[in-house]
Amino acid sequence: MTASSISDRMPELSPLLVAKLVGMALEEDLGRAGDITSNAIIERDARAVAMVVSRQSGTIAGMGLLACAFHTMNADIRVDLNFRDGECIEPGRTLARIEGNARAMLAAERVGLNYLMHLSGIATLTAAYAREVEHTKALVCCTRKTLPGLRVLQKYAVRCGGGVNHRFGLDDAVLIKDNHIAIAGGVVPAVNAAKQNSGHLVKIEVEVDTIEQLEEALTAAPDVILLDNMSPQVLRQAVDVTAGRCILEASGNIDLDTIRVVAESGVDYISTSKITMAASTLDVGLDIEIG
Repeated sequence: MTASSISDRMPELSPLLVAKLVGMALEEDLGRAGDITSNAIIERDARAVAMVVSRQSGTIAGMGLLACAFHTMNADIRVDLNFRDGECIEPGRTLARIEGNARAMLAAERVGLNYLMHLSGIATLTAAYAREVEHTKALVCCTRKTLPGLRVLQKYAVRCGGGVNHRFGLDDAVLIKDNHIAIAGGVVPAVNAAKQNSGHLVKIEVEVDTIEQLEEALTAAPDVILLDNMSPQVLRQAVDVTAGRCILEASGNIDLDTIRVVAESGVDYISTSKITMAASTLDVGLDIEIG
């Protein structure tokens, strides 16, 4: 399967959401007086051509936000994208060619590159995690540990890197954790209460950290059981005990060094905050063409 065929199936961000987030970022950067450096140095009608170039290899995410930043500053700027989100790139590749008003181009540069570098870093790290488990049935998924205001973009980048999304917020799925269980008086009472008070389309997941809790949870028949901070040996035991009766998700301090053995236990999903909270940015630069 080619990178192009993979990127054909990449999810798309709402253009309304992209425009809103890019507009807020530009407003934050331009402040009350605009780009006083470019306005003082560059003629109002000056034009320029620039190339967005990769400095590292990785997986791309955020090309639409890059283009939106330039178009928001000046609708006449031409942005030619050479790659699509989800594609892999090597150092020195020209990701995009930009031509138009020089002032607008420089004003949009940082916002566009910030989104591209940050989201591509997440996609690149997610792809590394996904490669570690591709010989198993396990899928890598993100968590709610995201930067405020960037959750939808970071979760989009996870999908661009070959991962899948967990819930987006507290309002789209029930996840019963240890504190809920403690207050509710046990796993079964918590799951039963969730079933009685949630809509029929709402999925219910419950967290357990022992085999005994797992056996109790299975009697309540949730949709998913989260196996928290279990060793690979205990995870394998949990898979055997469950015997396909419920979807199993493993979580807890999982990184690139441990995810393979966790996946080989036979769980269905592996969630980790590392892919959104510990990803380095992908090094990308904008080079003005001279002459």
